[in-house]
Amino acid sequence: EWLTDSLVHLSLVQDNRDGWYEIHPLLRRYFRDKLEASPHAEPAKRRYCGIMAKKSAEMPQNPTIEIVEEFKPFLLHLQASVGEYPQYIADEDLGWSYTGLARYYNGQGLYAIAEPYCQACLTATRTHLGDNHPDVATSLNNLALLYQSQGRYTEAEPLYLQALDLYKRLLGDNHPDVAQSLNNLAELYRSQGRYTEAEPLHLEALDLYKRLLGDNHPDVATSLNNLALLYDSQGRYTEAEPLYLEALDLRKQLLGDNHPDVATSLNNLAGLYYSQGRYEEAEPLYLEALDLLKRLLGDNHPNTKTCRNNLQRLRQQQKPTSLTWWQWIIVTPIVILWMPFYLLWMLTRWLVRCFIR
Repeated sequence: EWLTDSLVHLSLVQDNRDGWYEIHPLLRRYFRDKLEASPHAEPAKRRYCGIMAKKSAEMPQNPTIEIVEEFKPFLLHLQASVGEYPQYIADEDLGWSYTGLARYYNGQGLYAIAEPYCQACLTATRTHLGDNHPDVATSLNNLALLYQSQGRYTEAEPLYLQALDLYKRLLGDNHPDVAQSLNNLAELYRSQGRYTEAEPLHLEALDLYKRLLGDNHPDVATSLNNLALLYDSQGRYTEAEPLYLEALDLRKQLLGDNHPDVATSLNNLAGLYYSQGRYEEAEPLYLEALDLLKRLLGDNHPNTKTCRNNLQRLRQQQKPTSLTWWQWIIVTPIVILWMPFYLLWMLTRWLVRCFIR
């Protein structure tokens, strides 16, 4: 500890107050130069890249604010691994070395920063592993996912189709990666309104997941949710609701109440109720989803913004309707013109009743 304090005092090391220390750039350059001159440089770089790949593999598809913060101290090292020492990354670590960084940015909606890592991953896996390798299929799939998130559907589709074809040829028809690829392609078609093409793919993916992973698995919950989304998009609400409820229950059971996927399920179920005019049932679900998303992903995450907009739309729908200024301009003359005739008609009815008596 005295050594660390001395280095901090000399401004050679910066204490970040979070359990991490940052070495002065000049000191870092000195150690790097010493390492380069050492016979241990090559194995040290390989170990470094291996450690970074393992760390990168810990990044989930949808990282929370907490995970993003925990990941920050490693960010420069992960970038150095793929940027400065790509030749020292083992073949089996290639995919994850880039994917963790892509997920870090993609999960925050920073698509423009994530894209170069997805593209570099595809290039690296193809160069080192050849075109016919499962990691190439995964790289194609991840790049397609990124394009789909941005609404770049025409760019995403050929990549999804290539990935699916590769997975089937290399892994066979009965593999979880094939199920995931089917699910992703189906979601793309749903987003484009190509419902008749999407449904058989979703059903095939769900059947595969259940057979390979069992009924109680997060991927099964995702597949149920996506099939429900498809039915919801088609107005098949009675078919969608039990699937949404099953997916929500499964996610809570497997992932706990505080998970982004649970928030997604709550938002989707609320959307179904909104579409049916069941506003009182939809509102508490939107509120719960929004609270979860704000806590887990932050106020500025795309999913949080979408949920907030959904809630605002619901509340707007619940407001008593009032005529706009231009509607008043149209309605007022009509009322003025017809009022005398209406009063005359009422008077006539009254006189007739009096006469009959």
